[in-house]
This record gives sequence, C-alpha cells and structure tokens, in this order.
Amino acid sequence: MSGYRISRRTPESTVGLIGFGALVVVLATLPWWDSDGSLQTPLVAILYYLALAQMWNLLAGFAGLVSIGQQMFVGIGVYGLLQMAEVGGVDPYVAIPLAGLLAAALSIPVAAFAFRLRGGYFAIGTWVVAEVMRLLTTESNDFRGGDVRALTRESLGGYSLETRTNSVYWLALALAVGGTAIVVLVLRSRLGLALRAARDNEGGARSLGVSIGRAQLITWVVVAFWTGCTGAVILLHTTSTTAGSAFSVTRWTALVIFMVVIGGVGSTTGPIIGVLVYWIIDEQLGDADAWRFIILGGIAAVMATVAPKGVYGLLQQWRPLQFFPVRRRLAGGPSTNAPPQAAEPEAVVEDGQ
Repeated sequence: MSGYRISRRTPESTVGLIGFGALVVVLATLPWWDSDGSLQTPLVAILYYLALAQMWNLLAGFAGLVSIGQQMFVGIGVYGLLQMAEVGGVDPYVAIPLAGLLAAALSIPVAAFAFRLRGGYFAIGTWVVAEVMRLLTTESNDFRGGDVRALTRESLGGYSLETRTNSVYWLALALAVGGTAIVVLVLRSRLGLALRAARDNEGGARSLGVSIGRAQLITWVVVAFWTGCTGAVILLHTTSTTAGSAFSVTRWTALVIFMVVIGGVGSTTGPIIGVLVYWIIDEQLGDADAWRFIILGGIAAVMATVAPKGVYGLLQQWRPLQFFPVRRRLAGGPSTNAPPQAAEPEAVVEDGQ
C-alpha cells in the first residue's frame, strides 16, 4: 500500500462547518428571542443578498460566466409570484418555487442566445436581455405598465403579520444557507471540476472531453431557479414593486458584484465576507442609499486593484484556511518503516477555492 490518500477535510474546515452549523441554528431561532425584531428585519435583506451573491459567484467565479443581467431572474421571480398569487389565486408561499421554475424555464432560451457570446460580449448580452425584459414588463398592459403593484390581503391568504414576518425571515435564511450549500456541493462534484477546467483553460478542457456547454447550462439553469426564488421572497418581504425596482441592475447585480469582489471572487467564503462588509456599511449609513453605494463601490474598486482575490485572498496570504471541505488534498506517504521525517508532506491536488 502506498499510504497516500485523497482528503477534503482539514481541521479548519471541520471547525468552519461546526461554526457555520451553530450560526445557522442561532439564526433559525432568532424570531423566538428577538422579540422587537431589531435584528430580524435587517437580516432578511442581508440573507437574500447572500443568496444572490453566492449564485453570481457560482456563475462568474467558478463557471467563468460573468453576467451583469442577473436582475432579469429577480424580476421574473417577483412578477411570476405576483401573477400567480393575484391572478391565478395560488398561495404566495406555494408560488415561490413555481416562480423559480419559471425563471429557470425562461433562462434556457436566454442561454441559447447568450452562450454564443464570449467575455465582455456575454456580460453586455445578458444586461441587454434583462433590459428587454424590463421594457416588456413596463409596456405590458397585464403588468399595468410597470406601475406600482402589490400583493393584496386576499392573495396573502389571511396570514397574520407575525406569521408573514417570521416565514419570510426563515425563507430568506433557507435561501442563503441553501445557496452556500449548492456552491459547496457543486465544487465537490464532477460538475464543479468541469466548470473550473473550462474557466481556467477552455481549449484544454475540450481536448480532454469535458462537456463545457452542458456543465455551464446546468449551472445557468440552477442559478436562474435559485435567483428567481430569491426574487419571489424579496416581493414577500416588500409586498410591492415596480418594473424599475424588480429589474434594477443597480440593486440586484451591481451591488451583488461589489460584495463578491470585496469578499473574493471564486471562493465559497468570499461572498459571506462581502455581505458582512455591506451589512456594516448599511448599519452605519442608515438610509443614505447613495453614500452606501458610493462607499461600497469605492471599496470594491480598491480591492480589485490592490487585492484581486478580495479579503479572503488576503486572509489566505496570512494563513491558508479552508472553511468548507471542497479542496482535494494529497496526504500521507509511503507505508514503510522509514522514520517519520521521511514521510511526504501534505500537498494540494486541486484548489476548489
């Protein structure tokens, strides 16, 4: 026996998983001990921003698909739930996954167009498609010309305010935790290997038989579904919307990109760090929307210049840490009678982050 083994787990990842699980438990019980809602209310926005950030990072950081049109899936989720609840009479909570499925279905014809583009053309192409969807919504009589639309008391099914508040919080938490779990599971799978191979060297990946188009399409559809579900929860949180806000490139794509760039593109932990930075800035600035965006954008610009791998990359330079078990490592050494110092050191086989 050679004595070598492939391992993903490290002491840091074990501690990270335990800490992440404990934090999820604490957050899940928040409605029961945060009686005045001082934490619960602002946390909803932080949690759905984390879900959006993880999905954009999965596309751009791991699949190499830099999209600036993710607001289209948020808008589809918003208006999909509105139509199903207000016109179709579907329970709004049941309509959440249905809105996600609608976004996933519509993402396929979008992919047929956008996947023909490369690099900056892909990014601009996705933004153009999102703007087309916004304009179609604005000009549609069915959507009242994009004017303010809201969920009525009838469509909310008679749920009490407390029930709606708590359920929206738990849904946002599920989206954030689920989005993080999706990224980790993808990176641990053959799909994740294919995505990173295509991102790093598309020609080389094709020569090795990697089905790049299939891997990217699966990822694109999964991201569209999760982003659409997030858009539906955003509507339940705000209860009203306009076409301009539902398809806002500033709120649902640019702000998310800033968070990921600050935290670290192409890492599972980076979006979490970026969202925490946003939360701190948001708490300090209150209702100063313009200054919040300016400061966050300025930090992102500085990080992109001096630390392209973000805060997580800086932490890695100080001490290599792996908070989620996605990185394959070659550990151990030959099983011989050689003294312990002759054993082979642990080596990284593949860096998932």
